[in-house]
Amino acid sequence: MVSRRRLAGLSGAGKHLAQAGETAGMTRGGPLFMEWGMEAEQFDDRSVTPSAWRFARASRAHVVIDAAAYFTLMQQAMLAARQGIHLIGWDFDTRARLGPGRRWWNGISRKTYPARLGAFVVWLCNTTPGLQIRVLKWNFGALKFVFRGSMILDLIRWFFHPSIDFKFDAAHPLGCSHHQKIVVIDDRFAVCGGIDITADRWDTPEHLEDDPRRRRPYGTGLYGPWHDMTMMVEGDAAAALAALGRDRWRVAGGRPLPTCRPQVESAWPQSLKAEFRDVEIGIARTRAAYRGAPEVREIENLFVEHIRRANRFIYAESQYFASRVIAEAIAERLARPDPPEIVLINPQSAEGWLEQAAMDGARVRLCHSIHARDSQGRFRIFVPFNAGGTAIYVHSKMMIVDDEVVRIGSANMNNRSLGLDSECDLFIDAARSGNGHAREAIRNLRVRLLAEHTGMDPAEVAAALDRDASMIALIERASNEGKHLEPFVLRELTDTEKAVADNALLDPERPEEMFEPISRRRGLFRRGGWLRRPGRGDDWK
Repeated sequence: MVSRRRLAGLSGAGKHLAQAGETAGMTRGGPLFMEWGMEAEQFDDRSVTPSAWRFARASRAHVVIDAAAYFTLMQQAMLAARQGIHLIGWDFDTRARLGPGRRWWNGISRKTYPARLGAFVVWLCNTTPGLQIRVLKWNFGALKFVFRGSMILDLIRWFFHPSIDFKFDAAHPLGCSHHQKIVVIDDRFAVCGGIDITADRWDTPEHLEDDPRRRRPYGTGLYGPWHDMTMMVEGDAAAALAALGRDRWRVAGGRPLPTCRPQVESAWPQSLKAEFRDVEIGIARTRAAYRGAPEVREIENLFVEHIRRANRFIYAESQYFASRVIAEAIAERLARPDPPEIVLINPQSAEGWLEQAAMDGARVRLCHSIHARDSQGRFRIFVPFNAGGTAIYVHSKMMIVDDEVVRIGSANMNNRSLGLDSECDLFIDAARSGNGHAREAIRNLRVRLLAEHTGMDPAEVAAALDRDASMIALIERASNEGKHLEPFVLRELTDTEKAVADNALLDPERPEEMFEPISRRRGLFRRGGWLRRPGRGDDWK
């Protein structure tokens, strides 16, 4: 039974369950957490360059494509945890099935781990002496728990477990969100990318039509094909992400957390052969100014830096294309002599009516404006379809430049990701000292992604690119039978949609713009920039 003294120190967890939108957290964070590690370190918030918070070596790194592989690998990694697991996300659904394991109808067993996230976390703490698990989630989605059935029961179990801390994070300006997707295990292994451990994310690279495994928790309804991506790292890069996570926890109202004790072994999944070894990882962030913490726009600077340095090509995937700064950088690069080929993979439409109103119209307007600068037709957007003809929803956030740079993270190509929401991206730059050996792996990753989207064999894609380096030519020659890419078709916008998009009313660049009236100082098209407001004759053919 929990004592009154202990309940008094639980940071108002009852408020979480009774008032799901409040800032209070399900957290104990007392002496128990200070026993398994060392004293908390002083967090260094300074950027080492305008486009990077920190550079750190990774003994191993790997890009995981699609959530079927990611969920299984995370299950394996968490089974190897010894000291601590820190889960940071935009959303978590405890009903999500990670991989193989015991289901509820199999009964309770300490020998067999559960398949569902909620029960799996409890089982790990019960069977791994000294293991502590912390979960930090954006607070806005707290009310969703009421409609997620058994999830509220999982949270109650987490709340009363002495080795589990759960907290909702509301430490951001009004209208902003916490969008990072980070997992850290024992400060030696970490993941950062675009995949949330929640419902409607699991899918395989085949993206099969009506795949019965792509089922919502405890329901009969199926969701559509979903493409996503994340990066796993081991070593000093993981320790850097651990420090970032501890600071997030502190700012969210949690007590300062200690580092893990040094250990040689890591939670790297034994079944995973790393594509990168002994490589330097760059870490870039976005953060809105809040309560004395300054604004951070490293990711915005990194996008511009990478686009400007492109010589041969850019291959990118993003859930949205609505950022003025990114579109300006693309237009500027296309207007210069010998522009690179730029291929962007997007979903057919944003998910949800609000996202469609905010992002889809901006994408159309930016494409028309870029067309006016793209005299050689080097910029193209494509939409992936599965073998059944269903559009695949693209949730990944990645970019490859000249097979020299790869970046994976949580930031989309929209204004929010560059100035409002908390984001974290990882990147490998083969031009930096000690990273030259990464070029082959970066090229192989681009080949693998083009193969997934076109339905071709990776060896066939590699051979085709050796003969003709143009990705656009490859995509256009590929068969439309089976999985394939189709050119994005720009629809006609109403005058209202144009006004919403042009003034970035639903996708501002800074928090204060949400409360400013429409003015010439905001929006997609600004005086002196590379983008001009599309008029008649500027249509993208």
